[in-house]
Amino acid sequence: MKEIEMENIIRIVDMTLQYPPADEDADPQTAIDGLSLEIKEGSFVAVLGQNGSGKSTLAKTINALLPPTGGDIFVCGMNTKDDELIWEIRRSAGMVFQNPDNQLVSAVVEDDVAFGPENLGVPTEEIRQRIDDAMKKTGIFEQRKKSPHMLSGGQKQRVAIAGVIAMRPRCILFDEPTAMLDPKGRLEVMNIIKALKKEGITVLLITHFMEEAAEADRVIVMRQGKIAADAPPADLFSDTENVRRLGLDLPPAVEIRELLRAGGVDISDDVLDMGSLARVLCAGAEVTDGTERRRVREE
Repeated sequence: MKEIEMENIIRIVDMTLQYPPADEDADPQTAIDGLSLEIKEGSFVAVLGQNGSGKSTLAKTINALLPPTGGDIFVCGMNTKDDELIWEIRRSAGMVFQNPDNQLVSAVVEDDVAFGPENLGVPTEEIRQRIDDAMKKTGIFEQRKKSPHMLSGGQKQRVAIAGVIAMRPRCILFDEPTAMLDPKGRLEVMNIIKALKKEGITVLLITHFMEEAAEADRVIVMRQGKIAADAPPADLFSDTENVRRLGLDLPPAVEIRELLRAGGVDISDDVLDMGSLARVLCAGAEVTDGTERRRVREE
């Protein structure tokens, strides 16, 4: 059966963004430099890069928070330069920021989640359904009557995500959503992101954590406002020298994989996370144990 081609939900054409100079004698600071990019609907794309590479600026231009200096950005076919379409663009491409406190606006969790749909003019009866659905998806339904500021960092971030989900966007931009969380909170947020992907929502994840990027369909590496690499995770992280040239670390599972390879263990490039690494090693141990047992019986 022929695979159905997904449409480009985001299309960026020769986009440049410059920040105004700090003083009259200085030159403008170029954050994005002639970037072109297409993202298929329903895909999960991770964006990596060192600080100042343009990652967050890219997300903000897609969300129409920053207008490009040159070129064009199309979100669901809408040009972000069209002021009349700004709110529809932000409705289609929601955004979750690094610090959830910057997105919490109400004194009660369920009111906070309802804020977005209310501002979109969604009918009252539908708002109730949307916020309950969003809170259940993010696992904060039991905290719905609490104050967001009494919750843990991970719970706060899930409230912020629920508020975006309740607006029913086709795409969600995550700008380092796990940077301020502990490992448990990070895992909770990543589980939500993977569930959104399964529902067909396009995910653009900006992150510093290589193990998070390894779970994406595609990884884009930014460097000095340009795309320095664009590949599936298995391809990107198989070229360890190039990853290090780009100023990035390897995912922990890949680091271990490479050490095992150096010791003569044959492991596929598809092994990118600790779970798959453990399964491969356990399977190999079972084969080895079985062989040894057969040899003992033969003797």
